[in-house]
Amino acid sequence: MVKGPGLYTEIGKKARDLLNKDYQADKKLTVTTYSATGVAITTTGTNKGDLFLGDVTTQVKNKNFTADIKVSTDSSLLTTLTVDEATPGLKAILSAKLPDQKSGKVELQYLHDYAGICTSVGLTANPIVNFSGVVGNNVLALGTDVSFHTETGNFKHFNAGFSFTKDDLIASLTLNDKGEKLNASYYHVVNPLTVVGAEVSHNFTTKENAITVGTQYALDPLTTVKARVNHVGIANALIQHEWRPKSFFTVSGEVDSKAIEKSAKVGFALALKP
Repeated sequence: MVKGPGLYTEIGKKARDLLNKDYQADKKLTVTTYSATGVAITTTGTNKGDLFLGDVTTQVKNKNFTADIKVSTDSSLLTTLTVDEATPGLKAILSAKLPDQKSGKVELQYLHDYAGICTSVGLTANPIVNFSGVVGNNVLALGTDVSFHTETGNFKHFNAGFSFTKDDLIASLTLNDKGEKLNASYYHVVNPLTVVGAEVSHNFTTKENAITVGTQYALDPLTTVKARVNHVGIANALIQHEWRPKSFFTVSGEVDSKAIEKSAKVGFALALKP
C-alpha cells in the first residue's frame, strides 16, 4: 500500500466527510445482493418529497478488472470500466453515460510514495482535459487541480491546495474558483471516541464568509452520533447504527435555529448488505 500524499481529491477529504457525509433530509433505501458467481447488484431508492428516484448498479469483478453498469429512473445508463494496478500504482478508468454522447472520458490515476497524479480527457472532438497532481508524503502534501476546455481555449477551473497531517490532526488549505474562494479545513481526533472538525471559506469577490463546525462521537463500537452547525444557524444531527455487519440504519435531522417555529427536517437511510 502506497503511503504517499494520495490524489488531489483527498486534500481536506476527512473534514468534508465529517461535516457532510450521511446527512440527508430524504428517505433512502439501499440493498446489495451477490449472485453465486460473485456479481454484486445494488438497488437504491430515494424519496425526495413527491419525487422518487431509483437506480440499479451491477458490478462484476475479475482479478484487477471491474465493470460497473448503473441504470437510473431518469433513463440514463452509466458504464464504468476500471483496471487497477495495470502496472504498480496505476489505475485506468473508462466511463460513459448514455444518452449523453459527450459524457465519455478516459482517466488515469497514478500513486507513488511521493506523488499522486490524475489526468482525464473527454472522448469528444473538442474535449475537456483535467489534470491534478500532488507531491509530498503522508505528512505534507502540495498540489494543483486544473481543467481546460479545448474548444474555447479557457480554463474551467484552476485550484491549488496543501495538506498537513500530524498524528491525530489534519489541516488543509485550498484556493478554488480561479483564486476567488479560499477554503480552510481542520480535522482532529480528540480521542478514540471523539472527532471534531471545521471548515471556513472566504469569497474574495463577494466578501462573504462561511463557517461549519462539527463533531462525531462513538456511543459504542456499532453506534455513532454526529452533529454540525453552520454560520447561518442551520443545525444537523444524526445517529447511525451498524445493526449487522456492513448494514447501517441512519436517522438524521435538521433544524433552523433562527426559525424554530418551522418543522424540523428528518431523513432516514437503510443500507443492507449480506
